[in-house]
Amino acid sequence: MSATLPQPVYLDCAATTPVDPRVRDEVVRYLDEEFGNAGSRTHAYGERARRAVERARDQVGAVVAAGRGEVFFTSGATESDNLAILGLAEHGRTTGRRHIVSTAIEHPAVLEPLAEMERRGFEVTLVPPTPGGWVDPAAVREAVRDDTLLVSIMHVNNETGVIQPVGEIARLLASHPAYLHIDAAQSFGKLIEPLRDPRIDLISISGHKICAPKGVGALVARRRGTERLPLKPLMLGGGQERGLRPGTLAVHLIAGLGLAAELGMAEADERAAKNETFRRQALAGLAPLGPVITGDPERTIANILNLSFPRVDADEAMEALADVVAVSNGSACTSQSQTCSHVLAAMGLAGPRAEGAMRLSWCHLTPEPDWGRVVQTIQNLRR
Repeated sequence: MSATLPQPVYLDCAATTPVDPRVRDEVVRYLDEEFGNAGSRTHAYGERARRAVERARDQVGAVVAAGRGEVFFTSGATESDNLAILGLAEHGRTTGRRHIVSTAIEHPAVLEPLAEMERRGFEVTLVPPTPGGWVDPAAVREAVRDDTLLVSIMHVNNETGVIQPVGEIARLLASHPAYLHIDAAQSFGKLIEPLRDPRIDLISISGHKICAPKGVGALVARRRGTERLPLKPLMLGGGQERGLRPGTLAVHLIAGLGLAAELGMAEADERAAKNETFRRQALAGLAPLGPVITGDPERTIANILNLSFPRVDADEAMEALADVVAVSNGSACTSQSQTCSHVLAAMGLAGPRAEGAMRLSWCHLTPEPDWGRVVQTIQNLRR
């Protein structure tokens, strides 16, 4: 029998992460043993499933200081983004608040629902980023009008890893009634304190970015006082999730998300330290190539590194490195389009800088690759 070839080191955790073994065991338990329907109220199987779901609400809510009744399970951050934005459309129409503020560097899961809102008669203002890849909070506040319904900001950019100043934006919106939505797909369970700000009304969460399975996420919708946010469901057909998101709950996935959230919060400092160490080692290992970092390195999360190498095309480099490391040239959701990144374009990057940009991303489970081999492979492309 032929020997199994070694797998390249996976450096695309901004696209998806490996499942934590502890989370996998939890998922399998609710597939094989506790397989009841959380909506079944006449027997113990259903009751145990319901308790698992409610425990997961507590686990997810604890990360962002939200209550059980403020956590709604979805299929992932994309659905949560759609629910947060499109779900406010009716309220915007009835109140005459038909203006939305967001940024030019959002994920398509936000930009496309915003485009749909425009088709429905809403006006959208997209605030451009600074050259460092972050939006100025003052520019966001200046864009807000009396009729602004919603402000939607991505916490950590999925392509550059640049952290947006959501805390300062929340503070500047303190006296304005606009709802504040944060797409936290890349930050939930990693950057804990910023998402606990009570001024943040809506938070989109993705399970497979924090070592939980694909296909599960959540929308946190904080009450304002005793009032629930005026969200309307996008689908009809059941009373699950308090009528906001119908359909039989995927108990195994929800239980996995709950445990992943709990582990992420409990181990946040340890994981951050590992990610910082990995980043330092990566930059030191790649130093002979003269990498140029995209985005303000002082404002970047520890586990995402967007960079380019002089005289190196990203596509050629990724192909050459395929047996060494698995990396991306941006969002896995849009990379098949082979078009220039709208994020880099908004930052003012073009030509070789944009064409050569690659994204390396990792997590606390990522082994260190052979940086010497990476360097040699890329150096060979320059000859």
